[in-house]
Amino acid sequence: MSICVLSGGVGAAKLLSALSGVVDPGDLVAVVNIADDTILQGLYVSPDLDTVTYTLAGEINPQTGWGLRDESWQAMTTVERYGGTSWFRLGDRDLGTHLYRTQRLAEGAALSTVTSEITRAWGLEQTLLPASDARVETRVTVVDEGEIGFQEYFVRRRHDVVVTDVRFVGAETALPAPGVVDAIRTAERVIIAPSNPIVSIGPMLAIAGLRSAIVDRRADVVAVSGIVGGKALKGPADRLMRELGHEPTAAGVAAIYAPLAATIVIDTVDAELETAVAATGVTPVVADTIMSDPARSEQVARSVLEASP
Repeated sequence: MSICVLSGGVGAAKLLSALSGVVDPGDLVAVVNIADDTILQGLYVSPDLDTVTYTLAGEINPQTGWGLRDESWQAMTTVERYGGTSWFRLGDRDLGTHLYRTQRLAEGAALSTVTSEITRAWGLEQTLLPASDARVETRVTVVDEGEIGFQEYFVRRRHDVVVTDVRFVGAETALPAPGVVDAIRTAERVIIAPSNPIVSIGPMLAIAGLRSAIVDRRADVVAVSGIVGGKALKGPADRLMRELGHEPTAAGVAAIYAPLAATIVIDTVDAELETAVAATGVTPVVADTIMSDPARSEQVARSVLEASP
């Protein structure tokens, strides 16, 4: 059974890990957001690709949900000594990934090629595809400041500022990376992970060829709501939805995905929203969606697969 998953960072990584326990990992293709990518210390950093990679490799930092376990921070301590940028923390082990990626990109390799090299080195059976090899950048407009980069908003400001607009620079001319459209078209099941619908899934859908491939498969697409009981499981998705005029509920997520997905899995906490979700034109499936331990994560994965048409 081939499965294609549109993926952001932590929530998608957890779902992909859970799915890997119930289906052949080699049948999983993750199309991963790259609009969070940034240049730090002169290095090209791909936070979502790395979070998914490290999670599937079993090396994610369990305390943070990002970065590598058993990290040290000597390089950042030295950067701080010099007065350099240190609000975005790069651990010593993690730096090796960014050094390699930056070198290969400078040599002319495409991001999709470098991603394949990195995942192969970690021994992954799953396929990870960046949404595009082109540079797509999420830019956020915040009150009293104007437009800033996504990592400036998310990490440096701790997403604690009011947002009035989000745009995806470069998406209008970007093409899906090699293999992305084929993965969507040929998958038996297409899943939209419980990632932030605005800034994790949104940038991918802004790439025309990718969006149209999903729309063409709408009847086979299952989304998973990352909003439970009106709150984001992680990050600022609920606040962003509210600030940008969307209802910050599972029904609001369904409304965003209505052109793309025929089915959405919502948490049991939100069972009372079934009628509101159905009114968006998306069929609700009520199940536990909280992946708090391996057993519950496996059950979530099974529920998502069973929800698929």
